[in-house]
Amino acid sequence: MKTAIFNIKKFELDNLRQANQGKHELSLYTESLSLDTINFVKNHEAVVVFTNDVCSAPVLYKLHEEGIKHLATRSVGVDHIDLKVAHELGISVANVPEYSPFSIAEHSVALMLTLNRKIIPANNRIKLNNYTLDGLIGFDMNGKTVGIVGTGRIGAIVAKILYGFGCKLLGFDLVPNKEVEESYGLEYVSLEELFSKSDIITLQIPYNEHTKYLINKDSIAKMKNGVMIINTARGGVLNTIDAIEGIKSGKIGALGLDVYEKEKGLFFYDHSNELLTDDIFARLLTFPNVVITGHQAFLTQNALNNIFETTILNLNFWATNFKSPNEL
Repeated sequence: MKTAIFNIKKFELDNLRQANQGKHELSLYTESLSLDTINFVKNHEAVVVFTNDVCSAPVLYKLHEEGIKHLATRSVGVDHIDLKVAHELGISVANVPEYSPFSIAEHSVALMLTLNRKIIPANNRIKLNNYTLDGLIGFDMNGKTVGIVGTGRIGAIVAKILYGFGCKLLGFDLVPNKEVEESYGLEYVSLEELFSKSDIITLQIPYNEHTKYLINKDSIAKMKNGVMIINTARGGVLNTIDAIEGIKSGKIGALGLDVYEKEKGLFFYDHSNELLTDDIFARLLTFPNVVITGHQAFLTQNALNNIFETTILNLNFWATNFKSPNEL
């Protein structure tokens, strides 16, 4: 199957080639899919995208006009794709429903520890030959109350790790996970109770109309003073302006982000020789109690292997006129 792959990065190439092994004719583009790059799909049957690609209704209509029948995203999330329009046009859409929940869960905990133990400022001091310890005091994770919003595959692994630390676990999910309750002593509570009782809050939920700006000025006001918030889910789950106000007031004591609501066009690219024009993001960078990574929570060899094996699997099914088990 002749397939156009957009937003491809250098670190993905080895895993892609290993998974494909010459099965499909692949055209690789570093550019994002958008109306400006739609001409790249001419004479192709399928398109593979990532979370920063634009798969809105206008783009999908153009893909349909160019004869594209299949759209695979190498991600779990599909909020960048207008699924309703794709369905109306008869474009098959498939995702990677699970690549490595461990990668994101472990990154979430890594952000907690980095913030708690002041790892970045401590390392910066050492590089300046400064070995003082003032201002580097953290806390024992043991005994702390951690609220996990979303206890699916990723949230369950976060619970497992934090249970090992001796944390008290609170959870919120529309579908409670009994195994997490029984194995790790997690207690399901309302969102309001989770917000008010947690020392650390970690977000492991998808982005949709119900979760948009779940963390906002009202929910922040219900939290403990000095709360730590971790977001490795989707940027739009957290209102950045409200979070900045929470940091300035001291309500939020630490913020760890792997995602940002306006990351499209920012993350995954080298802007080192450019001016940062996003004033909100620039303000975030000024806080010593904020740690940001550029949407890399998924970035492990295990995850990359699974992402491309599943993506090629989706193409294999479509190439033989079968429906992929990962179609949405």
